[in-house]
Amino acid sequence: MLGVAMSTAQLWIESGAIPSWKTPGGHRRVRRSALLPLIESHVKAQGNGPESMSVAPMLAADYQMPIDPPYQVAVNESDRLKALASSGLIDTAPEQVFDRLTWLASEIAATPMALMSLVTARRQWFKSRIGLPVCETPREWAFCGHAILSEEPLIVNDAIEDQRFADNPLVTGEPHIRFYAGFPVVDRHRFRLGTLCVLDNEPKDLSAEQLRMLRELAAIASEEVMRRT
Repeated sequence: MLGVAMSTAQLWIESGAIPSWKTPGGHRRVRRSALLPLIESHVKAQGNGPESMSVAPMLAADYQMPIDPPYQVAVNESDRLKALASSGLIDTAPEQVFDRLTWLASEIAATPMALMSLVTARRQWFKSRIGLPVCETPREWAFCGHAILSEEPLIVNDAIEDQRFADNPLVTGEPHIRFYAGFPVVDRHRFRLGTLCVLDNEPKDLSAEQLRMLRELAAIASEEVMRRT
């Protein structure tokens, strides 16, 4: 199993360290994403032996915090990344439940762009998107990387006037973001895995009613994430 001894994997499953389920045929199954954080710890404990050499190349860079990250992180970033890995959401197919939420968010805010983003160590990946042709951008460019630093929504009325974003490639180039409002999406342990956000290429203000509705949509997105974690 990804270079880990079967006895080790069995211990992890029986101890509840990784979630598992039984198929109708009685076979035990686990999510690969749930294994990665434990494998990383296992590799460190094993040192430079043959097992660590076989496992190390398979570790996902998405879930390993850089030693000196080129972006701001919260004190619990390492644990947040482990929670994101355990969610199994990264690089999964589009789902109607999330697409409905981004569509509603776009309609409520009257913006041409809306996203449900998940923020890894190296990129922000879009589980659902409206108005953007790409499915991810580098973490260093991510407005959502700033939004997950706080429980409160991040509202940027005019990115050009905000020193954090004025030189951002997503502001100076396509899609020329000027307005951003991001609402954290959390798992059952309250780790902020990403956001539900709306964007515009014009400066904008949202009413208190719009902000409340968007907050409720983010709560619904969080509840859906919690069902999977």
